[in-house]
Amino acid sequence: MDTSKKLQASKVINAPADKIFALLADPNRHTDLDGAGMLRGLAGETPPLAAIGQAFTMNMNQPDLGDYRMVNTVTAFIPSARIGWGPAVDPSCALAGQLGDIEASGHTYTYDLHPVDGGTEVTQTYDWTGVKDPNFEAFFPRVSAEQLAGTLDKIAATVE
Repeated sequence: MDTSKKLQASKVINAPADKIFALLADPNRHTDLDGAGMLRGLAGETPPLAAIGQAFTMNMNQPDLGDYRMVNTVTAFIPSARIGWGPAVDPSCALAGQLGDIEASGHTYTYDLHPVDGGTEVTQTYDWTGVKDPNFEAFFPRVSAEQLAGTLDKIAATVE
């Protein structure tokens, strides 16, 4: 496994795994949890995540990219234990046109939840080993380990 294309952060959160999982499974709450400051809210209405393959679209902004949208497809779903999604640039947004033939997908965000004394250990993994296009891979990493840790801090502040 190529760990040079992954970042992780872990934190013990004083809350049960099912409560943390429910928060992560609600895309309507993701902007409240964003440690990187790039999420701007959902594009449309989305029910809580319930299965692998479910998709939701998030409005995004980064200073060097401007406004854009990412379509996120659930890649991991084990209730109260693991949840994750793989973003891809929405082909109908302006950024997709700017990227041209670059395949802007292949990275994932996954949360693993393990009950421990004092709560739940949550590990967030940002993984771009699945990025196939070297032109897109040149953009990585887009978030830092510190920003991942910031997300875990926001999760803790929301559920504790």
